[in-house]
Amino acid sequence: MISRVFKLRLWAPVGVLTSLTYCLHQRRVALAEPGGADDQNPVDRSLLELKMVQVVFRHGARSPLKPLPQEDQVEWKPQLFEVPPQTQLDYTVTNLAGGPKPHSPFDSQYRETTLKGGMFAGQLTKVGMEQMFALGERLRKNYVEDIPFLSPTFNPLEVFIRSTNIYRNLESTRCLLAGLFQHQKEGPIVIHTDEASSEVLYPNYQYCWNLWKRTRGRRQAASLQPGISEDLKKVKEGMGIASSDEVDFLALLDNMAAEQVHNLPSCPSLKRFAWMIEQRAVDTALYILQWGDREGLQMAVGPFLHILESNLLKVVDPATPPSKTRKLYLYAAHDVTLMPLLMTLGIFDHKWPPFAVDLTMELYQHRESEEWFVQLYYGGQEQVPKGCPDRLCPLDKFLNTMSVYTLSPEKYHMLCSEAQMMGLGNGK
Repeated sequence: MISRVFKLRLWAPVGVLTSLTYCLHQRRVALAEPGGADDQNPVDRSLLELKMVQVVFRHGARSPLKPLPQEDQVEWKPQLFEVPPQTQLDYTVTNLAGGPKPHSPFDSQYRETTLKGGMFAGQLTKVGMEQMFALGERLRKNYVEDIPFLSPTFNPLEVFIRSTNIYRNLESTRCLLAGLFQHQKEGPIVIHTDEASSEVLYPNYQYCWNLWKRTRGRRQAASLQPGISEDLKKVKEGMGIASSDEVDFLALLDNMAAEQVHNLPSCPSLKRFAWMIEQRAVDTALYILQWGDREGLQMAVGPFLHILESNLLKVVDPATPPSKTRKLYLYAAHDVTLMPLLMTLGIFDHKWPPFAVDLTMELYQHRESEEWFVQLYYGGQEQVPKGCPDRLCPLDKFLNTMSVYTLSPEKYHMLCSEAQMMGLGNGK
């Protein structure tokens, strides 16, 4: 998912998401009114009650999406893809409306690339399954054992699960749930997913015409930028890759990260340039996304931020029926999802999001003042979002930070179609 999402894929546009209701909008306005707790007075955490948790995570370790053009290829043997018994768990996949699972064009594409050793590209490995199981165990410790927030047994009335419609993400979710609930469940486990054409759990360059047009030139020019260009030439020469081969730092990182996490024998030059490759891959992605391009970031993750925001506001709104909310929301996403999310929240650390990393958002309410707070974690480490005075952030301040980039479905569609409509208006 590293380089492919930055490049053109032909998908048909389909409507996405559901609008926030008018009352939720009014509730958000009310929350943003001046007043509330004095920021200088520390909050007594013993008086906080956890109300909801949202977890956005990257899938576990996988095989590379495309091998590098080298004679000596790493061998991806079937043993690397064996399923650990502890991760086994039955689940069902539906579309967002509960209907049949949509077709996955990505999985069809991955099966067209057979790696040395006989396995396909982009497949979740045993290491990746174990990573996700470990993440599930950490969530169990946090929200079942340390804090009796979730039931120790999976309950569909407590947990909502959504994933991109890619097999490694669905299987990563399975492993996480196995670790979280230790194979105990009171009802069927259903993972919701969407059509590739309308997916918003990653930047959808093909549905969003304006995003594609805005970033097309940057994608093409990224490897030609000063510093990136010279370093790319140095790495390709060291690895014996022809200058004419279309290999950029995103492809190099994709292979390097996959080989390293599985302790596979790799090209010595790939190891020697490891730090440079990761940093230049980040530089490449940032050149495409760009910190100062607000509309670009809005189109990249604005609809997903809208979903996360909507979940927060539903819990806060006293008019919301209990059946319309969940204690835990799980979202199986990708590195290219997490990077712009971290950027919009002001917590990006200039490191490529590793396999199985999670962004966790906790919502608390003060038992006495009834005020709301958000606590953010990335990779298990506490974070201070942009605009927040401390790690425990008043909800109104957190919503203000999100609102800079959040896009409702209507605004997303309008912004994405803008460039296309302008082109049609000019007769292009």
